[in-house]
Amino acid sequence: MNRLRALHDAGVSIWLDTLSRELLDSGDFARLIADCAVTGATSNPTIFAKAITGSNRYDDQLRAAVASGVRDPQQLFFELALEDIRRAADLLRPTYDDSDGRDGFVSFECTPDLADDSERTIEQALELWGRLDRPNVMIKVPATDAGIPAIEELTTRGVNVNITLLFSVARYEQVIDAYMSGLERRLAAGDPIDAIASVASFFVSRVDAKADALLPDESSLCGRVAIANARRTYAHYLDRFSEDPCLADDRWLTLRDSGARPQRPLWASTGTKDPAYSDVLYVEKLITPDAVNTMPEATLRAFADHGDLSHPLGIAGASSTTLRQARGAGIDLNAITAELEREGVRSFCDSYQELLACIETKLQGVVRVTSV
Repeated sequence: MNRLRALHDAGVSIWLDTLSRELLDSGDFARLIADCAVTGATSNPTIFAKAITGSNRYDDQLRAAVASGVRDPQQLFFELALEDIRRAADLLRPTYDDSDGRDGFVSFECTPDLADDSERTIEQALELWGRLDRPNVMIKVPATDAGIPAIEELTTRGVNVNITLLFSVARYEQVIDAYMSGLERRLAAGDPIDAIASVASFFVSRVDAKADALLPDESSLCGRVAIANARRTYAHYLDRFSEDPCLADDRWLTLRDSGARPQRPLWASTGTKDPAYSDVLYVEKLITPDAVNTMPEATLRAFADHGDLSHPLGIAGASSTTLRQARGAGIDLNAITAELEREGVRSFCDSYQELLACIETKLQGVVRVTSV
């Protein structure tokens, strides 16, 4: 666990990339906070589908919800999942308070069927924000074309937003602008901006999965494109949110002087998908101060066992060289990241539909038991 503490001390916030009733009921989540330097958690439809389908710990709450007249599968999902989010947020509240609101967050995602609908995303995000009623929660909104205006509007409304399914620097630029525009609108309306937090979740390993498939098996670029892409993103973050008046974005300096917090980069999808690579590759190579790394539990425990913090960051030069070499090898990163965005939305939609089907099945069983 000393490695995790050292990673935290190096400036990386460690968030757990899973959440379940079992983790909460068993006390394991509280122990991860106490012993493993975990300072946040994220969830998504895939995570909750596995949690709810793989456990009977939700059955009593499901029965109670049905008895109170709730039958819609989506509303039943919200009843079950939001309870987990609230409990996790309460466990993380001391972290949030001790960090002055910089850390200690748990995220819940808007349903992926709304990814291409700005207005409905905003409406649902506001509902979820109100129902959770915790300052240390974030609502996840995908960085789609429709998600960008939703990010701005929700920031304007004072909602903490976790922007998910980010793959390209070009899209990241839009996300930063949406965040700053939302803060500027609040400031113009006389609303406070000092308590608003946001993270931009940049997916890592999926980029390598796509790029590696287009490279020869023995290419020296295999396993390097995603890290270079993420490091370029981090360099962009440092430029846009610089504290140096000579380097910083003028918009940011005005917002910062009014109390705004930078939108922190978050490394998502950091579990290694290729067994030929180190199981801690995307943690060791992305030790970036002020960023978040959200890890599956297996990756977290692997880093605790054998993670190495000595890898040099080499943000600018090495990343530019790798990406230039990748272009020379025929890797069209723009095409890859656009495809990954579409696939990500589709995958989350599939998981969400599976989740609703599971709740329907459980609901039938609950109704039979209740009626006996």
